[in-house]
Amino acid sequence: MATNTYRPLPWIWLFTNQQVARWSALALGLVYGYTHNNSLVALEHNRAEQIKAENRDRLIAQAKAEWSKKNSPAGGVVTDPDHPSFDLEKMLIHLSETA
Repeated sequence: MATNTYRPLPWIWLFTNQQVARWSALALGLVYGYTHNNSLVALEHNRAEQIKAENRDRLIAQAKAEWSKKNSPAGGVVTDPDHPSFDLEKMLIHLSETA
């Protein structure tokens, strides 16, 4: 008795495997592109944060320098009589030297 079983032709298997390979490559490419894009975005975000922090530190240092320049006594002599380190003798010597 002969059995009639269906056997696909070999080229059909080749075609199916080729389609699976194509779709798999497409899926892997999409996953790679997504992860690569995320890594680039994270790198750019970190660099922007670093630049912002450096700028903030530079501005703070500049403000401290300006504040110390503004609040330091001229020539090392305190001319404000209400200041705790006011010395009348030093102020008079300073005024006689500058005049």
